[in-house]
Amino acid sequence: MTTTTVMSAPDAADVLTVFDAALHRADAGLPVALTLRDEHGTDHRIDAAAWCRAAVPGDRALLARCSGPTLDVGCGPGRLTLALNRLGVPALGIDVSAAAIRLARARGATALRRNVFTHLPGDGRWRHLLLADGNIGIGGDPGLLLRRCRELLAAHGRLQVEVAPPGTGSWAGHVLLRDGDGAPSAPFRWAAVAADDLPRIADTAELGVLSTWTEANRWFATMIRA
Repeated sequence: MTTTTVMSAPDAADVLTVFDAALHRADAGLPVALTLRDEHGTDHRIDAAAWCRAAVPGDRALLARCSGPTLDVGCGPGRLTLALNRLGVPALGIDVSAAAIRLARARGATALRRNVFTHLPGDGRWRHLLLADGNIGIGGDPGLLLRRCRELLAAHGRLQVEVAPPGTGSWAGHVLLRDGDGAPSAPFRWAAVAADDLPRIADTAELGVLSTWTEANRWFATMIRA
């Protein structure tokens, strides 16, 4: 998961300060304890170290479904973008974090510092989009994000999305990002979508769920234009 969100500039800078510092430590192999605290006081752990690995269990089937030009939304340090590039699949990663983009490029991934809600290269022509590692939470409004993804896709494009397990409940609201005992960020909007809620949310974005699958205790879905 990355911190691409829609919020005011002061909040964004504060959130990204916490996020970027944690990402640099994770890349250096140092301990990182990132959590998102929701409006109910529940902490949701974020495995920042996983973003910096070459691969994470569950990536294999996700990558295999990307057979053409792919936009990796919220790419972080470029794990999935780089894996696709190495498989010979044209892929571009985008993220609002400068640290993430520097790390992605240093690894050899093609990446740009961009917000998904702004104009992007290949707008309306991407064969595949990736929303992995919790990035369906970007902006705190999954319906709005999925509508934007629909705009980015080619007519017969496919959106590959990672979701929470069924029965875990979907939520949206303001959260705080904290690294260990450090000071929390300013509030910003985030969300989570459980697999059993995805068809309903997809319908509001004029998308349909083509298929779902699980691998390594992770849940995924392929979505197409309705």
